[in-house]
Amino acid sequence: MSDNTTISAEKRERVGKGSARAVRRAGRVPAVIYGDKKDPLGITLESREISKIVHQPGIFGKLLDIQVGGEKNTVLTRDIQFHPVTEYVLHMDFLRISGSAKVAVAVAVEFLNQDICPGIKAGGVLNVVRYEIELLCPATKIPNKITVDLDELKIGDSVHISSIVLPEGVTATITDRDFTIATIASPGGGVKNEDGEDGEMTEGEDSASDKEESGE
Repeated sequence: MSDNTTISAEKRERVGKGSARAVRRAGRVPAVIYGDKKDPLGITLESREISKIVHQPGIFGKLLDIQVGGEKNTVLTRDIQFHPVTEYVLHMDFLRISGSAKVAVAVAVEFLNQDICPGIKAGGVLNVVRYEIELLCPATKIPNKITVDLDELKIGDSVHISSIVLPEGVTATITDRDFTIATIASPGGGVKNEDGEDGEMTEGEDSASDKEESGE
């Protein structure tokens, strides 16, 4: 489960574009904390510190403790605005999280034992349909990642969400179907679709039915 990262921040008394530019010239990043039925709180963050954090894997699913004066705000990152050329962080939005809250977060999928997977050893290809799965999690129990063990999969086999053991209290946000996470495709790229018919799917491409039903 996630370990909270602590960040120091300063309260921002003024808002607006002029104030934000002044904050950036001072080497800090303007941000806002909102949610949990409290007033929004404008803050500034030290740019070098926050730049190290935002480029870590899974930043949108990582709980942060932002210290503003003597008050701790446990938050999730909800938006990061980058400069289009320099990738300098221009602004951030954070959502306050209470201990009893449930939040929807995208959690990365890690595939284990590709080197001993029977289907891959026989010439098959790991065809990843979803590199991330959106999960509904208790705020204090957000998984760092979801693992998929490939050690027994053969060519033509698929991994569906129903085969993944999720932590207690964690569920997929898509509940109306047993969606595909990955397949072991034949070397020619042919895989079976959800109706059992032959089809073509390239790495990273979701099925048409997944996209239509999930609104992607």
